[in-house]
Amino acid sequence: MDAIAMARELGKAIQQDERFIRLMAQQQVSDGDKELQELIGQFNLKRIDLNAELNKEEKDQERLNAINNEVREIYDRIMANANMAAYNAAKNELDELVEYVMQIL
Repeated sequence: MDAIAMARELGKAIQQDERFIRLMAQQQVSDGDKELQELIGQFNLKRIDLNAELNKEEKDQERLNAINNEVREIYDRIMANANMAAYNAAKNELDELVEYVMQIL
């Protein structure tokens, strides 16, 4: 068996691991969480606003501070969401597995 075929088998094995399955299930739950998705959308829009303000030649420091505070507040709300916390925990577990596999390789 060549290296590519073995890598494919490893990929299949990882996809059958409980950590991968848990992450995929939690991703579906998070994707279906309307409040969380709205917060993520707000966060992305505020980051765009922040970047636009940062790229201006004449920066309005008060506006920058206000937008930055809004970004932080929305981020805190996202991270306080139970579904996001569960997603992050599941992702960390899978990341640990992948990191361990990479060390073996």
